[in-house]
Amino acid sequence: MNLEQIFYALIVIGILLLVGKMIRRRIKAFQKLFIPASIIAGILGLLLGEQVLGSLTATFITKEHWIKNGLFPDQILEVWSGLPGLLISAVFASLFIGKKIPPLKDIWHKAGPMVAHGQTLAWGQYVIGITLALVFLTPIWGISPLSGALIEISFEGGHGTAAGLAETFKELGFADGADLALALATMGVVMGTLLGILLINWGVRSGRIHPPGKTSTKELEELAEHDERESQQLDIEKFSAMTEPLSLHLSLVGLAIGVGWIIHQGLMWTESVFLSGSDFELMRHVPLFPLAMIGGVFLQIILDRTGYSKYIDRKLINRISGAALDILIVSALATLSVKAVGANIQPFLILAGAGILWNLFGFLVLAPLMFPRDWFARGMGNFGQCMGMTVIGLLLMRIVDPDNRTGAMESFGYKQLLFEPVVGGGLFTAASLPLIYQFGPVPVLILTSGLTLFWLIFGLVSFRQKKKEKPSKDAP
Repeated sequence: MNLEQIFYALIVIGILLLVGKMIRRRIKAFQKLFIPASIIAGILGLLLGEQVLGSLTATFITKEHWIKNGLFPDQILEVWSGLPGLLISAVFASLFIGKKIPPLKDIWHKAGPMVAHGQTLAWGQYVIGITLALVFLTPIWGISPLSGALIEISFEGGHGTAAGLAETFKELGFADGADLALALATMGVVMGTLLGILLINWGVRSGRIHPPGKTSTKELEELAEHDERESQQLDIEKFSAMTEPLSLHLSLVGLAIGVGWIIHQGLMWTESVFLSGSDFELMRHVPLFPLAMIGGVFLQIILDRTGYSKYIDRKLINRISGAALDILIVSALATLSVKAVGANIQPFLILAGAGILWNLFGFLVLAPLMFPRDWFARGMGNFGQCMGMTVIGLLLMRIVDPDNRTGAMESFGYKQLLFEPVVGGGLFTAASLPLIYQFGPVPVLILTSGLTLFWLIFGLVSFRQKKKEKPSKDAP
């Protein structure tokens, strides 16, 4: 692999993204399901690669031919297979750069019920997955107990987290887990959007919510592509005089990743010192990206306290993160192992079905109990995130409450500050695989069951007492 091969590999990804965007504009079904162009491009890359097109042509072409292995040479596929593990750090490092981090008290006041409900669903995904691994998946199909973490990694974490953990899966002897996680993440995006829209229609027809106001297709499509578009007032002249804005913001993302790397190295050193005579290894198997997110938080706190945060354009940070995520998704899906998914199709379907049923239970049963008011809009945000990452939750909330009259959108945003550092791609998501590997699935099941019950009981006790509060006057 050399720089020229990397250059051409990125050009091909750009072409696939353009074709994916054109396909999305032409085929209405993709627009109605709000499937991002990057997922279409990634699946297109998979179809045109060695595993699908190459396999089909190999049956008809016996001699060596340039299309026998698909349209992409091995050098390009080799580059693509290495991109997700690198780019995921840029995505997570960007999560909090440019966002004002308010006092913890303010965050909890606005987002307490959202946090309790979201944590219950997230930890419950581990309980469901590990239980299935212990009872069915490992005894019957011989699949690794690490499969118990797949639901949370895929549904809650999304494509980025699934691809970013590929090396960890491989190191721990479950290389097929990365391919299953990517396939489950794709399933989560599709089913999360489809079921979310069906639930919204049910809510309107049953009178649980009023018919939502009109939100333009353009607004929803923009939201479906990436994270929320935040805006803030900047001193543009001073900002531009410092350096080229894009270069500055790329430097900040790189600095956040660097801080995360230093934290990672420090934790590994601490572990080696205190556990020098033990075979226990945790931090070596924990990838960099959750710590890069912590690095971004530290960096933003420093920027806030020094007054430099006013020069940071959150929109530009979102563009950097969005570009990294697009390239990550295309490269990860294009190199997904079809054989690995096919060989584990029964466990895959069981995990997907169980995850979907748990998330539906969380919305239909737990949300009305844990939210003091406007449960449908707020619960829909958590349902979307638990099915197909943050952007699906934002999308569904925008459909239910386009004018944000319930304040659910703001609560959902604040919730991420107390949610994503731990689960949904956070520290525990990354550590769950080495924890299961080191201690076995049973202790991790006990831990996650306890946390699920804690957040469930805490949410019911703390927030059901507020049921007497009147709902928002303009709530949908």
